[in-house]
Amino acid sequence: MTLTTGTVPTQAEQSVLSRIPWRSVAIVVPFLAVFIALSIGSPAFLSFQNIGNVLDRQAGILIIAAASTLVLIAGGIDLSVGATYMFTAVVCGTVIIKVGGTEGAVFGILAGVLSGLAVGIINGVISTYLRINPLIATLAMSFIILGATKLVSQAGKDGIGQIRVDVPEFTWIAKTEPLGMSLPIWIALVVVVALGVVLWRTTFGRYVYAAGGNAEAARLAGIRVNLVRIATFALTGLGAGLAGVIDLARTPSVPENDAIATTLTFTVLAGIVVGGTSILGGEGAVWRTVLGILFIAMLYNGFTLLKIDPLFQGIALGAIILLAVGFDAWSRLRRR
Repeated sequence: MTLTTGTVPTQAEQSVLSRIPWRSVAIVVPFLAVFIALSIGSPAFLSFQNIGNVLDRQAGILIIAAASTLVLIAGGIDLSVGATYMFTAVVCGTVIIKVGGTEGAVFGILAGVLSGLAVGIINGVISTYLRINPLIATLAMSFIILGATKLVSQAGKDGIGQIRVDVPEFTWIAKTEPLGMSLPIWIALVVVVALGVVLWRTTFGRYVYAAGGNAEAARLAGIRVNLVRIATFALTGLGAGLAGVIDLARTPSVPENDAIATTLTFTVLAGIVVGGTSILGGEGAVWRTVLGILFIAMLYNGFTLLKIDPLFQGIALGAIILLAVGFDAWSRLRRR
């Protein structure tokens, strides 16, 4: 006769536990908890203006994070997204100033987005065909890109002041509000949905998961893993370029502080990890990354509304990242 104690889960209980989507629960539950807590703690939090401002400021980050999710799922990592973001903004601004008018705005947008795509492709080639660890490859590329950013910036200034792109033909991107929401929010929504569908419902999406889950098995199955990974880096570079252009339209001057690049890079990675995408590849989802980014943005917004010392923001974010990575390790051990 078999005896079961209250401390040992029965087979039925284990079956139920195994069916629970723990990675989804890990971000959905705290997201809802913080959302409800802030809604109760600060009446201003739920105002249309506050929610709109948060989404508008996070639009560029959401675009980069959604694309970067594909890179992590495919088994890579991109530490150059912040530098690429700054570089594309400077390229875009410089072209607009040099050409001027509507043509300058069109060429500037194209130059910014395409320069991001080019950086992404280079990152992909270096980390695949040259067999350099993507962590090292993209970290090195971030220094190179920041140096190139300063060179382009100097050319755009013509020796006087800071690059300013206060051109109506360009700034309309940030000022237009279809259906009461800013255009950057709509652009981010389209990009996020498109990438989510690509990852979830297409053959390429299945290849991305296969490349990160077991690269050798994917190769034996006929999947061109290197090309798949290069494509994910290219999409991330394209996303960083688009984000750089969008955020440049919001502010009249080009960002030139290297700390901005570093902060953006780690905010993106934090949102992806907090959202439940595995840092070891093979698992993740764009919608969870969106919740991860908005969760972090919501925390920062809540700290501001509740007038909590900003020093605690970093402590809270660091603790959340540790918990997310620890949960990832636990969930992998649980499946063995």
